[in-house]
Amino acid sequence: MSKSRSFSIYLLKLGFDQANALVEGHPLNAEVQADFLPDGAALFVLDSEPRPPWWRSYFGVQKNLSQVGMGALVFLPTGGRCFALSFGHVAHNLKDTSYEYDFGLRVTLNSLDPKKLKSTDTVEPSAAKRQRTQLPIESELTFFDFDRDSTILRSLTGKVRDEHKDLFRHATGAGNLRISTDTPVDGLASLCEKLLELYAAEQFKISFPDIQNIVPVKDPVILNALNEQLLVALHAKEADLNLTVPEIINYSDNVFVTFSGAGASLVYDDVYIRRYYDYLASRDIEIGDVDIETLSRHSLVLADEEGTPRDRYSILKSLVFDTTLAIAGGSTFHLSEGQWYRVDNNYIARLTASLDPLCVATDLPPYTQSNEGAYNLAVAQTQDGVACLDKSSIAPVGQTQVEPCDLLAVRNGNIIFYHVKVSTLSNQLSHLFNQGINAIELLRLEDESVERLAVLLEAAFGTENMGKAMMLLTDGKCHIQFVIITRKNPANRSLNLPLFSRISLMRTMKALHVRGIARSYTFVADNSVDEEGKKKKRKKKAA
Repeated sequence: MSKSRSFSIYLLKLGFDQANALVEGHPLNAEVQADFLPDGAALFVLDSEPRPPWWRSYFGVQKNLSQVGMGALVFLPTGGRCFALSFGHVAHNLKDTSYEYDFGLRVTLNSLDPKKLKSTDTVEPSAAKRQRTQLPIESELTFFDFDRDSTILRSLTGKVRDEHKDLFRHATGAGNLRISTDTPVDGLASLCEKLLELYAAEQFKISFPDIQNIVPVKDPVILNALNEQLLVALHAKEADLNLTVPEIINYSDNVFVTFSGAGASLVYDDVYIRRYYDYLASRDIEIGDVDIETLSRHSLVLADEEGTPRDRYSILKSLVFDTTLAIAGGSTFHLSEGQWYRVDNNYIARLTASLDPLCVATDLPPYTQSNEGAYNLAVAQTQDGVACLDKSSIAPVGQTQVEPCDLLAVRNGNIIFYHVKVSTLSNQLSHLFNQGINAIELLRLEDESVERLAVLLEAAFGTENMGKAMMLLTDGKCHIQFVIITRKNPANRSLNLPLFSRISLMRTMKALHVRGIARSYTFVADNSVDEEGKKKKRKKKAA
C-alpha cells in the first residue's frame, strides 16, 4: 500500500504564478535542484539559518542548542491555472491577494459527506470571534452550533463521500485545502485538475443547503467598486472602518502588535485602526495616497514585547467594513479577511423591520466623559432614582463576575436595566448584547443572584425602594435597554450599527421576547473630546 502524504494546496488567482505570487523580499531559494518535479513546476525552498531558542539564554543553558525552519513551495500549473503546494510554515510568503480565498472551503463542501463532519472553524464578524468546534464522532453540521445567519464558515474538516475516496479520504478546507493522499509525484497535476473541477462544482448547494447566507463576491466590476468605497472610508477615517487580527490568537503568548511595509514601527499593546493611521503619519505617508496595493503591501504584525515578528497579515486582510453598492442594486456587502461578501437584500429588510420599531428616544444625558465608568457614575449622581451598578456582580459565589447592568432605574412601573456601551464597534456591541442576556438569565435562574441584586439596590435606594424594585422583578415587570453612545444620527436607527451587530441584536431581542421581557435600544449623543491611544515603546534587547 502506498504511503499517504500530507499536502496543503492553494489555488492561485488567474494571472498569478511563481513570478508574481510571492511577497517582496521573501527568503525562499529558487536555485535548489529537484529531480522529480512535475513538468512545468517550480520549487522554492526555505532553509533558514540555525538560531538558539529564546529559552536557552533565559535559563542560561550551556549546551549549544539551535533550531531551524525549513519548508518549500511548489508552483504547479495545470488546467489553465497555477496551484501552490505548501510544505512547512512558508505559505505566508504568498501575497494575500494571489490566491482564491474560498478554494479549500468550497472543494471541501463539494467533496465531504455532510453526515461525517469532525471539526469547524467559524468567525462571527460581529465580535471578530473565532471558534473551533470539534466533536468526537462524525456528525452533521447542526451539531456544531453553526449559525448560518451571523457566522461565516471559515474551515471544515470531515470524511469525503465514497466517489472521491480515490483522491483523498479526509479533507480540511479554508483558503487552502489540506489533504492526505497517496498520489505519486507524476499524478499531482491530475489531482489538481480534479480539485479544480470540485472547486467549480455546486454539489454543496444540495449537501449543505443555506450554509452561507453570506456569499463571497467574485465579479471583478463589483469588487473594484467595493474597493473604491473602502478607500473612500479609509481616507475619511470613517468610524465604521475597523482593524482586527484575522486569526485565532493565543493571548497567553503575550501578544503585541507592530506594522510593516513602510519602515520601522513602534510596538503597541492592542489592535486599533488608529494605530495604523499613526504608523502612516510616522512614515510621512499621506492617508489620501494609500491605495489597495498599499493595503496589500502593509502588514499588521503579531510580535513579542521586543517587537520580534511572529505572524503577519496584510492590512487589507485585517480590515472589517460594511457598505452598500448602488450598481449592485443597493445590496449590502461585508469585508472580512480580505474577502467581500454579499448579503441578501431581503434579509437586510427583515433585519430593519425587526429592529427599527425597538429603537426609542432616551432621556439619558449626552456623553461628555472620558470613559463609560465615569459616565455611569455621573448619570447616577445627577438623576434621581438611578443606581450605578457598573463593575458590580450578581454571579453566585465562585463564578465569573456578571454585571446586572450598568445603570438601573424604576420607571413607568418597570425595573429598567440599562446596558451602556461607548461606540458602535461590532465586537464591543456583541459583548453588550450578551451581557443583557446573561444577567437576566441569572436573575431568573439563581436565587443567590437575586439576593445579591437586592443588596446592591438597598445600598443605592434604601430598604423601601429596594423592596419596590425587587417586587417588580418578581412580577416580571422588567425592561432591558441597550444604550449605545455614538456620534451617529439617532434617526438612522438600526442602520447606525454594523451588519453583524444588527444580526446579533436581532437574535438578542428575539431571545428576550421569548422570555417575556420588554426590550429596546437607544442612542446617546457622544459629545466627548477624542483622545489619542497610548503606545507601548519597544524594549531594547539585552546585550
